[in-house]
Amino acid sequence: MPKIFRALLPMGTKVKCLSDAGYFVNAKDVAGEARIATYFDEIVKLHGSERNLPASCRTDSRPDLCFFPQYVAPKIQTPLFILNAAYDSWQTRNIVAPGVDDPHGYWNYCKLDIDKCSPEQLKVMQDFRLKFLDALNEVSRAPSTGLFINSCFAHCQTEMQETWFAKDSPVLNNTTIAKAVADWFYDQKAFQAIDCPYPCDRSCQNHIFDPQERLIV
Repeated sequence: MPKIFRALLPMGTKVKCLSDAGYFVNAKDVAGEARIATYFDEIVKLHGSERNLPASCRTDSRPDLCFFPQYVAPKIQTPLFILNAAYDSWQTRNIVAPGVDDPHGYWNYCKLDIDKCSPEQLKVMQDFRLKFLDALNEVSRAPSTGLFINSCFAHCQTEMQETWFAKDSPVLNNTTIAKAVADWFYDQKAFQAIDCPYPCDRSCQNHIFDPQERLIV
């Protein structure tokens, strides 16, 4: 039986986990297809991954669903801080509207810049946000869980100073990501905040993609 990661470290070591843009949700795309679940199922079968997945997930659901945090995170004992954009740009491009379901490029401009989305596309993205928040319900009940869920069009917000800890960094409750994570990690203050729907948050640094950049499909 594999050891818990905490057990590999000296006694008394503070062990917590920060997830930045890793909360991929099990949702159908604009064509009504569960392509991301099918993709993970193919990975499990190709690599024979089932035996290496958490036993709790393997017994409770299909093995491929273990790749979605919503089915695994509630069973993680280590305190977890979930940092994610509710309109995650990677999930928009690959889960909500993958290229295979948009052969005529109807979603191209929206996937490059959220400000270019039509009202109909924004409705789809608002519905996805609600599915995303619903997927957080169980894990957010744990008092040790930290949440910073903003309404930005972004993916990964800790890798650049501009979004992590700068004068114009994204904020929730007047708190930057760095400050929220630090307060949570050092047990100074619990932090769970979920933003209002797009486009209310003017502190966002939304990702605008280069039109020449190849969209992942």
